[in-house]
Amino acid sequence: MNAQSYIASQAANQPSRINSAGRRFASLFITHAILLTGVAFILLPFIWMLITSIKPPDEVFNAQLRLWPKQFYGIENYTMALTSAPLLRFALNGLIVCGGILIVQLLVAIPCAYALAKLKFPGRNALFVLVLLGLCVPEQVPALPIYIGLAKVDLLNTYFAMMVPFFLSVFAIFLFRQFFRSFPDDIIHAARLDGMSEFEIVWRIVTPSAMPAIAAFAVFSFVAHWNDLYWPLIVISDVNLAPPPLGMMFFSDAEAGTNYGALTAAATILTAPLLIVFLFARRRFIEGITMTGVK
Repeated sequence: MNAQSYIASQAANQPSRINSAGRRFASLFITHAILLTGVAFILLPFIWMLITSIKPPDEVFNAQLRLWPKQFYGIENYTMALTSAPLLRFALNGLIVCGGILIVQLLVAIPCAYALAKLKFPGRNALFVLVLLGLCVPEQVPALPIYIGLAKVDLLNTYFAMMVPFFLSVFAIFLFRQFFRSFPDDIIHAARLDGMSEFEIVWRIVTPSAMPAIAAFAVFSFVAHWNDLYWPLIVISDVNLAPPPLGMMFFSDAEAGTNYGALTAAATILTAPLLIVFLFARRRFIEGITMTGVK
């Protein structure tokens, strides 16, 4: 009787299990469909840029929508892009500017974030409120006084002029403070008992544990300043110092700029470093975003 009742109960519960499995499948299908639609929407401009970079000029504005051109013209477009403008020089300028900005931002933001997270002093909360208010200040607000100051000391048309407005990153201070708050206080107290200074604690103990947050911020900083056009357009007029976005403007003004195949080939070349940086840092980037709680 017990076996018969068990079989009967299983048979009665089977339709509900089937319905539950069906609902889970439908939920997963809808979720993945939405995610794939978003991925396609985001990747479509990049795919179109790659396709255009291998098309001949007469197919760029063709009414027919083709994912692959009738005539492969990639070699000609990329050769023209590399020979018509110093794209590699633009990319090198971008690496110098982004690398310099990132190094100074880390040197400034990490100690500031550690002090706000782990040190107790009067006005700490008020200072953190000011940091949050700094996130609301747009880049254009201090542009004029900084430009006047650089012009007074004759530092326009230099790498320093492109980097100096971004040496202090309020977002970096906020991001690292969120990470340092979860760092165990016992380790810091033990280091103090061993005679380590606060400077040594920051750079020898706390900072190595913050590599996921540093990698996450490095991706944000590198992408933001690699794509920045507003400030370089103001302080740079020398083609040899132009970063990638400003270099693309110079390229579009050149004779080859009317060739949109070559123009998109140049954009592909200058976009490649961003993809390489993200591919190398993607795991740390995801860990940093997860551990700091930044949405």
